[in-house]
Amino acid sequence: MKHLKSTRGFTLIEMLIVVTIIAVLAAMILVGMGGARVKTRDAKRIGDLHNVQNGLELFFSTEGQYPVAITWAALTTELIGADVGVNRVPDDPLSDQHYIYGNNDPSGVPTDYVLGATLEESENIALDDDIDDSSLYSVDCTDPVYCIRP
Repeated sequence: MKHLKSTRGFTLIEMLIVVTIIAVLAAMILVGMGGARVKTRDAKRIGDLHNVQNGLELFFSTEGQYPVAITWAALTTELIGADVGVNRVPDDPLSDQHYIYGNNDPSGVPTDYVLGATLEESENIALDDDIDDSSLYSVDCTDPVYCIRP
């Protein structure tokens, strides 16, 4: 009788080849998703500004003016403390960037404001429909900063 070699399992070479193929595919997917992450963060920024804009309009309908705040942190405190239904004011998805708020009369009765966020994708189509002013209430709204106002 012939001695038959057992062929159960995989050899070390076969396992290394499979692991290498999986690693190459994973790297290609991660590189390809980099642009999608940027677009997702930019979409979140635009959505966040519009949500804050809704909160500012609630504030205005209750208080008769917009918040006097001159920083995003102060705006957050004023909106949440005003008891107009705003429980949270979002921050930029990246911790090293911040949203911008400016109003027309920070020491008196503000009746107009501008909100801004710096977009990562400078060719974002949303930049075609925003405000482009180099100094609107101390906010530089030139691209890639996306700005809105009432």
